[in-house]
Amino acid sequence: MKKWLFPGILAIALTGCSNSPANPDEATAPADAIATDLDAPWSINKHDDVFYVSERPGTVAFIDPQGNVERQAVNFASPLSSASEAGFLGFVLKPDFSESQEAYGYYVYEENGNSYNKIASFRLEDGSWSETDVLLAGIPTGNVHHGGRLEIDDNGILYATVGDASDPELAQDPASVNGKILRLNEFGEFEIYSRGHRNPQGIAWLDGVMYASEHGQSANDEINIIEQDANYGWPDIEGEETAEGMEAPFATSGADHTWAPSGIDFHNGSLYIAALRGTAIEVLDPETAEIIDSIEGYGRIRDVHSDGDNLYFITNNTDGRGTPSDGDDKLYILNEQ
Repeated sequence: MKKWLFPGILAIALTGCSNSPANPDEATAPADAIATDLDAPWSINKHDDVFYVSERPGTVAFIDPQGNVERQAVNFASPLSSASEAGFLGFVLKPDFSESQEAYGYYVYEENGNSYNKIASFRLEDGSWSETDVLLAGIPTGNVHHGGRLEIDDNGILYATVGDASDPELAQDPASVNGKILRLNEFGEFEIYSRGHRNPQGIAWLDGVMYASEHGQSANDEINIIEQDANYGWPDIEGEETAEGMEAPFATSGADHTWAPSGIDFHNGSLYIAALRGTAIEVLDPETAEIIDSIEGYGRIRDVHSDGDNLYFITNNTDGRGTPSDGDDKLYILNEQ
């Protein structure tokens, strides 16, 4: 396995116990910063030659081709929650964005002292976004385990990952949407696509097959191949454990190691995994289910995005769990080797 390491971080890489990022700009790094000073970014969208990146405090970072950042306000119909890991999470432009100027968003809001998740439509007008329609609201959530990823497949169908709200038994409850991957349409109709998830935060497709990333309890992070109506075991099994009627993961970090995987995407035939606690981009071979590369030295990685030509990623060192360097957080482009 190839690893990218930078001067001054060998000890960190060997111990694997620090979330402190190095400063890759001081070395010959495999990636270049496109934009800096992002605020706890969560989801990358690229449209033509510009980027729209959701930020947890409740804004969209619009990044032009020169790397200039303009913060676009988002007018939410419900107040954002102040719970840990909450805020504006998943964000994906609709397939007809050029004409409609619309997107889907996933955010955590407060109501009567409780936190809930909501999936809604938003429209961009005069440099700011406004919530226009609710697809699904009132999704119970805890202080953590919100899930939050939104992705659209090649057929234009929207999928959402929902965490177990720190209540593991909900993942097996057919009456609850918690601990599930959902399939939705623009009219707010939805179905439970898969269940038995702890805190899934990434979705990607290869040749029509859906893959999803999932946080393990303390290790045993998972990459799963998702099939409709399948049960992925949480909390009854995790990692390499098996049980009748439950699916074992396609790949796992193992019982002694953690990635804390968030966004994922395929690029040049490999699966790129944004790792938060792992402070790396892990590269997985979908034929062998083995990690074949590890890109390190940037701190916590929240999301990765391929436009077919290039691979982009965002750091998440300003999310309250990292140690920010000057200019964090940043949007990077990977230099192909």
